[in-house]
Amino acid sequence: MWYNNILETIGNTPLVKLNVIPKDIKATVLAKIETTNPGNSIKDRMALKMIEDAEKSGKLKPGGTIIEGTSGNTGMGLAIAAVIKGYKCIFTTTDKQSKEKVDALRAFGAEVIVCPTNVDPEDQRSYYSVSTRLEREVPNSWKPNQYDNPSNTQANYEQTGPEIWEQTEGKITHLIVGAGTGGTISGAGKYLKEKNPAIQVLGIDTYGSVFKKYKETGIFDKNEIYPYITEGIGEDFLPQNVNFEVIDYFEKVSDKDAALMTREIARKEGIFAGNSSGSAVAGLMQMKDRFKEGDVVVIIFPDHGSRYVGKMYNEDWLRERGFLKDEKLTARTIISKESDQEIVTIDAEETILKAINIIKSLNISQIPVTQHEMIIGKITESDILDALLENPALKSHPVKDIITSPFPFVDLNTSIDKISSLINKENTAVLVEDEKGRFKIITQYDIINAISA
Repeated sequence: MWYNNILETIGNTPLVKLNVIPKDIKATVLAKIETTNPGNSIKDRMALKMIEDAEKSGKLKPGGTIIEGTSGNTGMGLAIAAVIKGYKCIFTTTDKQSKEKVDALRAFGAEVIVCPTNVDPEDQRSYYSVSTRLEREVPNSWKPNQYDNPSNTQANYEQTGPEIWEQTEGKITHLIVGAGTGGTISGAGKYLKEKNPAIQVLGIDTYGSVFKKYKETGIFDKNEIYPYITEGIGEDFLPQNVNFEVIDYFEKVSDKDAALMTREIARKEGIFAGNSSGSAVAGLMQMKDRFKEGDVVVIIFPDHGSRYVGKMYNEDWLRERGFLKDEKLTARTIISKESDQEIVTIDAEETILKAINIIKSLNISQIPVTQHEMIIGKITESDILDALLENPALKSHPVKDIITSPFPFVDLNTSIDKISSLINKENTAVLVEDEKGRFKIITQYDIINAISA
């Protein structure tokens, strides 16, 4: 048996039992692994459905251009379908989305425009507004508008919900889904509740999003809105696809808990899932008292971990945000083993002879060079030697005549692995600013000393 094209492989994704993370939960916990779709996400389902419905209605015409605001996964589904069906794609996204997502969209020939995150949806610079403007300007174009397009919800009503019902033999008691556009939770949830009204549909929200408060109070509170890191969950407006009547309860999960749980899923369950899956499982654990023996809990795992290797799966990225504190050495621990004295610097206008005397008297091999108290470069023993061999008279010249690029700067949470990768023949050290605002220098010797201590 074979398929006529890649679009025919969408759907029928596996349901996999989680065994380690929810071991203290008496219920059976199953993950719906949507990463087996061709675009590695659940959004393939609704992307194809939106296109097919637009073709039937005449909104999308042959040779047309698909324009959409997307965090990446919907764009991927649209881009794959566009390749098969012969459409062009222009996507707008936010600068908080991972580089991997943007690169993946471009791999399918799509044009991607990155817009700022920290603006209101109505702002002309927002990725919603830019995509709307482009739809007006680009001839023969169509904007799916995944947030308000009912085909989004319908795809999950027709596909995801029935699959879960059949795979659990109708035994599902709880559905847990991260809510973004709302199509997955509303569509699958509606179908399942029609089969059994007792099924609980639990939405995962994030801090900085309006969903939870709106569900509980009916109030759209702009004070709830602020920037957050978690991708694919939450919104700062109310998409029409979010059916609050279908959703029984929202659980908020922090950026940190979502990021760390994303890693735990890979390490403890062997499933390479994305950020919203981590958020959903973290939400499961926060709600563990809701579940009893005999319950069957299904969690949607919307996308693949490959789109987050530069973020949630990158230890330096986690440390920079204060999410990861482990026993690995960092710039902070390395400089804590040094003396409390600030590093020696030399002004760019001082003579090379003075630099030589400093190097001799302090038995050091390099000095950061300053100008107006700002570090602008460095001077090393080898720089001085090379200069004097060429022209001994340079001793009386200012240091600025032979300075080279400054040492790289790192922050206090940078790992020893990252620091080591920055130290080479051109850069024999890195600089870091301590908590008191003083510059410290880290050399290979400091790293060795910290490791062996």
